[in-house]
Amino acid sequence: MRFADLISETLYSLTANKVRSGLTVLGIVVGIASVIAMVAIGQGSQASIEQSIQAAGSNLLTVSPSAGGMSGPGARASGASVESLTREDAEALAGLSLIAGIAPAAQGQGQLVAPETNANAQFIGVTPAYAEVSGLTLTSGAFISERDDAANAQVVVLGATLAADLFGEDTDPVGARIRSGNMLLTVVGVLEEKGVSGFTSVDSAALIPLSTCQRYVTGSEYLSAITLTVSDEEQMDAAETSVEGLLLERHGIADADYADFSIMNMSDLMETVSTVTGTFTTLLAGIAGISLLVGGIGIMNMMLTTVTERTREIGLRKAIGADSSAISAQFLAESITLTLIGGALGILAGWGIGALAANLLGATAIITLDSVLLAVGVCAFIGIVFGYYPARRAAALSPIEALRYQ
Repeated sequence: MRFADLISETLYSLTANKVRSGLTVLGIVVGIASVIAMVAIGQGSQASIEQSIQAAGSNLLTVSPSAGGMSGPGARASGASVESLTREDAEALAGLSLIAGIAPAAQGQGQLVAPETNANAQFIGVTPAYAEVSGLTLTSGAFISERDDAANAQVVVLGATLAADLFGEDTDPVGARIRSGNMLLTVVGVLEEKGVSGFTSVDSAALIPLSTCQRYVTGSEYLSAITLTVSDEEQMDAAETSVEGLLLERHGIADADYADFSIMNMSDLMETVSTVTGTFTTLLAGIAGISLLVGGIGIMNMMLTTVTERTREIGLRKAIGADSSAISAQFLAESITLTLIGGALGILAGWGIGALAANLLGATAIITLDSVLLAVGVCAFIGIVFGYYPARRAAALSPIEALRYQ
């Protein structure tokens, strides 16, 4: 049978019973659309999480106080909090060869009172290096300076959201004064909107000199965290080991299990998140793939029914000279055509569903060429596998028995 005749016969057979063909195609559409949408949402979520971590800096180490070493010297516990890190620790860490930048910080809560409104805010006591280490940029004004930190200056840099809450969207508050407890703070800068950076959002924070924060907000010499940038991302583990060793030595702790601090390695965090989200995406695709199996079974059922209905036609074709390979090729072509049509429609539907679902979830749907090629390959595979048995059954019919079939 010529290829053109095969295509013509295939299209004629499929359009002869439009409802049945449409329902069969629908099964494939649902399966392919489910896989495409699930993979797109999973990959979009993974990219969003990785982007958030990268925004904080993939070459960062963050040292925080930990309750593990409360029995060790220099650690004090107050309720659920642990205080163990000092500015002296930060200065010692800055001398390590793999450390390119260091930003000690202290945090506290307070209320800011502006001339016309007020807002609760998170105070972050910082040094001038905090802006570079955290990747912050200003929309107006200047950042905290060394002089501000040395003089316990009552100055503040406002996050974008906090500045809008206190002074409105279209007002530049640089130079304005706001009050918080015993502090009368002068606004010296406003940060560009950054969103969530790692586990902290500076958009709603008030950044003040570290010395000012320790004196007026926390009332403590201890730090909430020390953030370090590593000069070479390939040396993150080595840098972490150096930081841990130096702090254990400074705090007089022999066993790392009793350390009064913890170190978060952003490189390890990103790798872990990528692994988890990748596994989750694969799981979603596997669950959605079950519907593809159901669609394939639907194709087999339809083709078996078609073979039964067209038994006399098969017998007539064989009687006038059609061989078994021609009969088999015709039914196999019909099966593959149904799956490819369903696959094409499923890819479009999956893209639409994925985009809509991602928009509702506040994420992004990412459809890659690999997922599209995989969908096409799966469609062809289903068409061949689930169409092979009906095609072979049709080809094996005896022309005499087929012609006698009622």
